[in-house]
Amino acid sequence: MAIVLRLDRIMADRKISLIQLSQEVGVANVNLSKIKTGKVSAIRFSTLNEICRVLNCQPGDILEYVADDSLETEL
Repeated sequence: MAIVLRLDRIMADRKISLIQLSQEVGVANVNLSKIKTGKVSAIRFSTLNEICRVLNCQPGDILEYVADDSLETEL
């Protein structure tokens, strides 16, 4: 099981920079960068809530489940 973060896609669709999102969400730039690149193992619901509020999206727009065997074929 793998959860893939798609924050970069939503940010590109909304034409918002990491710095601007960081300021509006109230989370450090470095922490949002880790979320954007998928280098986190957890995310607080309060952070996810603020990201969704600012980007006007649903959590499912940012988080995607990919089965393990699908991941192996992508690599």
